[in-house]
Amino acid sequence: MLRGKLPFIAITASLFITSSANSEEIGALFPLSGPNATYGDIFMSGADLAVRHANEDKMLSDDLSIIYEDSQALPQQGVVAMNKLVNVEAVPYVLSAFTGVSKAISTLAQRSQTVAVNGGGVGPDLAELGEYFWNVIPLANNEVGALVRYAVNDLGHKRFVLVYVDDPLGESIQKELEKSLPPLGAELVDAHSIASSAQQFSGVAARVRSANPDMVYVASYGSQQLQIVKQLRDNGVKAQIASYSAFSVPELQQQEEALGSLFTTQSIDWDSEDPITKRFVDDYNAEHGKNPTSYIANYYNAVRVFALLAQDLEEQGKEITGANLLAQRKATDTFKLVGGEVSFQENGTLLAPIQVLEVDGSGSGKVVFVNTAE
Repeated sequence: MLRGKLPFIAITASLFITSSANSEEIGALFPLSGPNATYGDIFMSGADLAVRHANEDKMLSDDLSIIYEDSQALPQQGVVAMNKLVNVEAVPYVLSAFTGVSKAISTLAQRSQTVAVNGGGVGPDLAELGEYFWNVIPLANNEVGALVRYAVNDLGHKRFVLVYVDDPLGESIQKELEKSLPPLGAELVDAHSIASSAQQFSGVAARVRSANPDMVYVASYGSQQLQIVKQLRDNGVKAQIASYSAFSVPELQQQEEALGSLFTTQSIDWDSEDPITKRFVDDYNAEHGKNPTSYIANYYNAVRVFALLAQDLEEQGKEITGANLLAQRKATDTFKLVGGEVSFQENGTLLAPIQVLEVDGSGSGKVVFVNTAE
């Protein structure tokens, strides 16, 4: 659909790049600066590859492009950027990330009938933000449940301590642990809330050590999670460390103190001969010299969902609007994405198998357990 604008990338200051004058534009709210910018780079690599493939395949009558805005992983900045995408750029579809940002922009998405798609935040309440908010990532209830079942049933861990950032993501992880551990005969013996800006954790580490846990669950992200892991080990905490999909970032995978830690992601067979998955893996590896991760697949899939829905709408002669995209998603039984053929639940969330991985220094982790979708 021709809108006659140039794509816009915001990384604190505005930076314009040129592309085809005839383009179908969607938006993205990623952290492109600040302590969580590494996630923005990861998310963009998946989204950009999906755009490339959609354009190579001529899925739409106009070239697809993405207008990137910098959320800095902060809710207030995310709302400012979302307002620009909705009210100035008039995009029908926006990629979102981080639980706090996603929750903050969901009201505007619903009010403006703009589809917002999360591939990074895992708070369970992200499944309850209205019909215009979708998730292409398993949420914390699925990730935490798979992790604790493996930790208790297979490893025999009974005593858990949580170190969590004081934000919606951390609070949701705490609720899931409190709910999921007792039925397994395990317990959350302590929980330590930390500010999102904190970088010194020796005091927390001392309290964790005195609790004598079998496992320490870290619910944080970005550079902060690296410091938590390092300072736990530096201060004598010997318990196994675990987390959710945020541990899949390269910096943590390469951290010596993180070796042996467990983390969860959705399960994808990277060696699959499925043509969509194989093309994604091969082309990503050729471009970046390494294998993709689940976050990269999430945002590839989020863009591919748009391309598939928009293609269907064009074939029907319908305008590509948020309302029409929502209606077409509800009318579509399955989507062929990286990882296989999947369906959306009624609440707009994909339900996928969860795998538990161990940080082994390989850069991607070693799969130790796969839990089927529930």
